[in-house]
Amino acid sequence: MGTSWSVRLVAPAGALPGIEQGIRATLATIVAQMSQWEPESDLSRFNRSVPGRWQPLPPDFLRVLGAALEVAEKSGGGFDPAMGALSELWGFGAAGPVDAPPPRERVAEALASGGRRAIELDSRLFRARRTGEAALDFSGIAKGRAVDAVAGHLRAAGVADFLVEIGGELSGGGIKPDGQPWWVDLEAVPGSALAPLRIALHDIAVATSGDYRRGFMHGGRHYGHTLDPRTGWPVETNVASASVLHGEAMYADAWATALTVLGPEEGRALAEREGLAALLVTREADGRFAEHLSPALEAMLG
Repeated sequence: MGTSWSVRLVAPAGALPGIEQGIRATLATIVAQMSQWEPESDLSRFNRSVPGRWQPLPPDFLRVLGAALEVAEKSGGGFDPAMGALSELWGFGAAGPVDAPPPRERVAEALASGGRRAIELDSRLFRARRTGEAALDFSGIAKGRAVDAVAGHLRAAGVADFLVEIGGELSGGGIKPDGQPWWVDLEAVPGSALAPLRIALHDIAVATSGDYRRGFMHGGRHYGHTLDPRTGWPVETNVASASVLHGEAMYADAWATALTVLGPEEGRALAEREGLAALLVTREADGRFAEHLSPALEAMLG
């Protein structure tokens, strides 16, 4: 997935080799199903499938697709898993980076041919299909699902106390040996003087989306990796980062991306409507940063 992972856990030393082997196998399965960089992954093969033809897919893949489409609908398109062609155009896919924005006409073409409405899901028969040339891109949700999958493997192995981290997305269960919860500081925005928010991950997950993580400079302007599915261009809101706490890292991952795209006003309204525990950090006109906590997060911290 192009990132690092770490797991802290409480277990007998003799059990660690088997647990680690299981973790690596779990991650390998996620990659084999959902990686856009692996030509023979289920996702890549789906993107090459004939439009209109149903494709059998693994249950976990379909679960992620279903969650992605759910967030896409509830966010009004602020999140969309069928943006693969746009990701490639902007240099954030398997084809590799670019150093200049793509032509506007090519962005318009990719936008018109893709999108969540060109994907149909049939969970009962474990299949999905493209109704057009849309290409799936799970980069805004697969890391979160990987965190959940590793956490599930640990619980199945009898490990109740753990902290899983993959590329900055985290899930904690149980407590540390000293009786303390798994305290973590939310990722700080570079250049911000705001004190990091410290939270206890006790059977909960957190994901952060930030406009500073990836991108490129061209003509004196920074083009971030988070694309607005409604325009096909990098987001232009003043949201520097969005963090979401949720029972599943998969949902936290997707919701954090959606809030970044929607911006502070729409994002706060969505978080309140969906009962999301969310933190938005915005860049203000005076160059400073401001924090915005959703009612659910305020209640959680209160």
